[in-house]
Amino acid sequence: MEIKKTAVAGTLESSDCMVTIEPSAKGLELDLESAVIRQYGKRIAEVAMETLGRLGVENARVSIVDKGALDCTIKARVECAVMRSAEYEGRIGWGGVIK
Repeated sequence: MEIKKTAVAGTLESSDCMVTIEPSAKGLELDLESAVIRQYGKRIAEVAMETLGRLGVENARVSIVDKGALDCTIKARVECAVMRSAEYEGRIGWGGVIK
């Protein structure tokens, strides 16, 4: 999926995360900020990168500010940001795009 513009999904509330995605010509770049980065940073990055891969995103700069989000929340926020950024107008089977 082609990333066309900058888009944001999520909040900075507790148990959520804010995902910002923007076009890039350098492949996938991930910037992660989290209070629990030492404990869960690797897993947060894995979930984000797996989700981007399943959505077919190859070139994007992704920034995640985590406030204790669970894996399912991270997946949902990444998926939403990608769909917004790609200006996807078709029917979205939320949760069906990524497994």
